[in-house]
Amino acid sequence: MKKIQSALLSVYYKDGLEPIVQLLHQNGVKLYSTGGTQTFIENMGIPVTAVEDLTGYPSIFGGRVKTLHPAVFGGILYRREDAGDVAQAAQFNIPAIDLVVVDLYPFEETVASGASEEDIIEKIDIGGISLIRAGAKNFQDSLIVSSRTQYADVLSILTEKNCSTELSDRRRYAQEAFATTSHYDTAINQWFLGKSTQDIYSFTELPQNSLRYGENPHQAATFYGDLEAMFDKLHGKELSYNNLVDVDACVALIDEFGNEPTFAIIKHTNACGVATAATAKEAYATALACDPVSAFGGVIITNATVDVATAEELNKLFMEILIAPAYEPEALALLQSKKNRILLQRKNVELPAKMFKTILNGVLEQDKDLVVETASQFKTVTVKAPTEAEVRALEFALKVCKHTKSNTIVLATENRLIASGTGQTSRVDALRQAIDKALAFGFELKGSVMASDAFFPFADCVEIARLAGITAVVQPGGSIRDQDSINYCDANDMAMVTTGVRHFKH
Repeated sequence: MKKIQSALLSVYYKDGLEPIVQLLHQNGVKLYSTGGTQTFIENMGIPVTAVEDLTGYPSIFGGRVKTLHPAVFGGILYRREDAGDVAQAAQFNIPAIDLVVVDLYPFEETVASGASEEDIIEKIDIGGISLIRAGAKNFQDSLIVSSRTQYADVLSILTEKNCSTELSDRRRYAQEAFATTSHYDTAINQWFLGKSTQDIYSFTELPQNSLRYGENPHQAATFYGDLEAMFDKLHGKELSYNNLVDVDACVALIDEFGNEPTFAIIKHTNACGVATAATAKEAYATALACDPVSAFGGVIITNATVDVATAEELNKLFMEILIAPAYEPEALALLQSKKNRILLQRKNVELPAKMFKTILNGVLEQDKDLVVETASQFKTVTVKAPTEAEVRALEFALKVCKHTKSNTIVLATENRLIASGTGQTSRVDALRQAIDKALAFGFELKGSVMASDAFFPFADCVEIARLAGITAVVQPGGSIRDQDSINYCDANDMAMVTTGVRHFKH
C-alpha cells in the first residue's frame, strides 16, 4: 500500500472530477494543477499550487508547453526506493507526485467535427500523453488516471482505501494508460493516412470482457468493445462468443429493412426466418413459419416495439436472445419469466464501416458490404420483365441473400423468406437445399422468386428453379455464359434481372 500525499491534476473534461478533488483535499493531499483545472479547483475553495510555481516557468507557446519540465516529470518518475533517485530529488528540490490525473485533448472528436487542419493539429496532445506514459512507467510509486471513464472507479478505490493504493491497482491503471496512449497515437496516425478514426484496428482502449469460452469450450475468448453503448441488457445470462457472433449477424440483417415491422430469426449467423408485416405479431408468426425447426434455440431480432400480443407468441419458443428497440412493460415482464433468456434493447449507435479478420500471420481489412440493390439498379435481361410484386420480392430476397453464407440461394415472396440454401459448395446444391426445405414446410413455390449471391456459370439453376415453380430471378451477372441462363428464361416465360453486384459472404 502506498499513501497518496501529492497529486497533479490537468484535465480537459472536468465533469466527475469534483468528488475526487474533495476526497484528496479531505485527506491532506497536496494538489498541483494547470490552467482551467487549476481554476476549477480554486473555484471549489480548495488550495492548489500552480505548475508554473513548481517549475519556475509560465505556460508558453500558446499553452503548448506547460508541464514539460524536470520538476514535474522527475516528481513522477523518481523511484522512491532508490537511494540515488531520492538523493537527486532532494538535491534538485523535486517533490514526489504520487497521483496523476490527466485526460487527453479530444483529437478524435475534433476530427469528427469537421474542424480545420490547424485546429486538429492543436488537439494533438504532447504534455498530457507524456504525463500518462511517465505515471504508467513508474506504477511502482504512482497511480495514473488517464481517462474520465475511470473517475468513478478511482473514487471508489481511494474512498475504500483511505487515499492509498495497492500495487495491483497501480499496475492495472498503468496497463489501461498504455492502452489509452496506444489508441490515441493510432488515431493520429489514421488521420495522417486519411482514414476514419472510427475504423481503427486497435482494441487496446476498448473494454475487455472475458467470455466463458470461445466458439468451443476448449477455446479461450475475450470480447473487446462496449456492449453497454449498444444494448441495454434487460434480462438473462451473460452473452457467449457464439451469441455475440449471431447478434452481429442479426443487427446487420435487420438494418436492411425500414420501419415496417420486421422479424428475423438467426441460427449460426444465417437467417432461418425473415418476414415483414403490418404488425409485429404477424411479422413474427410469419418469420417463425419459415423454419420452426431451426428457430428453436435461435437469436431473434425485430425493428418493432414488442407488444404484449407479440410477447405471448414469442414466449412459446425456446430462444437464446431477443433483440428489439423497445418493449412494452407488460411484454417485458412476460418475456422475463424464462430465467436464462437474454433480452436486449438496442440503442442507436453508429457502427464502423470496416471489417477485420485475422488470417495466417496477419490481418485482412475490408469495407463492410453496405450495398444492397433495389429496383432502380435492376437491369432486365430477359424478354419478360418482372411484375411489380416480383420486383418487391426480388428486393426482399436480395436483402436476405446478402447476409447468408456463400454459396447461397434465397427463395422469397415480397414480404417473407421461404427458404434458403446456405454455405454450399455449389450453387446447384444451395438451390436444391432451399427447394427441399420449402417443400418440407409445405410452401407453394409457384410464383416465388430466387436470388443468388453470385452469377450462374450454367443454365442448370434456372432450369431447376423453373421446374419448382419460380418465376423471377435476380443475380449479379457477369458469367461468360450468362446468355445460356437468359435464353432458358426467355424460352420458359421467366423474368431475370441482373445487378452487377456480387455478395459473397465467407
